[in-house]
Amino acid sequence: MLLQRFAFSNPLPALLCAIGIAACGRSGPPPGNPIAVTTVQVSSRSVPVLIESVGRTEGSKEVEIRARVSGIVQKQMYAEGSFVRAGSPLFQIERAPFEIALAQARAAAEQAEATKEQADRETQRVSGLLQSKAVSKRTAEEASTAARYAVAALDAARARVREAELNLSYTSVTAPIGGVTGRALHSEGSLVTANTDSSLLTRLSQTDPIWVRFALSEAEHEGLRRGNPEKSVVQLILANGDTYEAPGRVNFAASTVDESLGTVQLRAEFPNSKLQILPGQFVKVRVDAGMQEVIAVPQTAVLQGNQGRYVWTLGADGKAVQRVVETGEWVNRDWIIRKGLNVGDTVILDNLMKLSPGAEVVAQAATDTKANAAATAAN
Repeated sequence: MLLQRFAFSNPLPALLCAIGIAACGRSGPPPGNPIAVTTVQVSSRSVPVLIESVGRTEGSKEVEIRARVSGIVQKQMYAEGSFVRAGSPLFQIERAPFEIALAQARAAAEQAEATKEQADRETQRVSGLLQSKAVSKRTAEEASTAARYAVAALDAARARVREAELNLSYTSVTAPIGGVTGRALHSEGSLVTANTDSSLLTRLSQTDPIWVRFALSEAEHEGLRRGNPEKSVVQLILANGDTYEAPGRVNFAASTVDESLGTVQLRAEFPNSKLQILPGQFVKVRVDAGMQEVIAVPQTAVLQGNQGRYVWTLGADGKAVQRVVETGEWVNRDWIIRKGLNVGDTVILDNLMKLSPGAEVVAQAATDTKANAAATAAN
């Protein structure tokens, strides 16, 4: 009776014991309200392989215009920065000293020619006397040697005439190629000396076509090689953000990797008949290397965590599962997933900040409109 009275008069300990027993029998936290989410099923699709890099423009031919003879620059015959055709005159170096040298060389050649003629006549005369034994054989041999010497002297004199003519022609400095001229490095009246630094007069760049040098990482270059680099379409993005109207093509790819940078050098060629692009510009290069099959998800479905980038997926039990992924480049509003997802997986698009591993969700498949809204809306 005493025990029975104590039990009825103190019900609190019994109630606490019952609650404790019930709590010990449960396997997890009490269920909360499921989170409504929008999902999309992962599938494979074809996307263009777009590779971007920063490049610099240069003339397809770049020539240093140098004085090949020493003298005074008498006249500059072009407007700096203008386009000139091949063979157009650029500079005139003083001609008088070279005209004098040519006249002297021609006079020496005429003198050598006269000496040769005299030697020929002497050889013929001594040859006749030798037959009649009027002169010795030694005298005849000396005459023959003098004739040969005269021939050699004449050839040397004619070579000096050709050299003097060539030097005189070098006083007219012309454009070896068609292109855009640079700044004149010597004004009229300046003395230039051949085969020295002062011989540089200006520079000339052929800008149609124009070349763009750029570099790709090893991985990007490998993706380009899987296609056909020579057939890849290259576009230029100018400094103002506009896309250059004419597409280009890759005309050179290095066969080695830069050891210090880990990149591969490439060069693309673009038509430039209107001279819209100048050598030395920094531009963005976009290479279209064909199509590839990839898995892609909206950009905002990818989050950053301590272990790297991850997405939330819908497990078979209807709960949220965190999946670490390796991402590639962007394609429009989607992010290419290189590792971590498989075709058929279900990716959660919204309410991402409310999710935790094992959270119960109520999923609704996204239509195209909902997927776009989820990709642009803030979570």
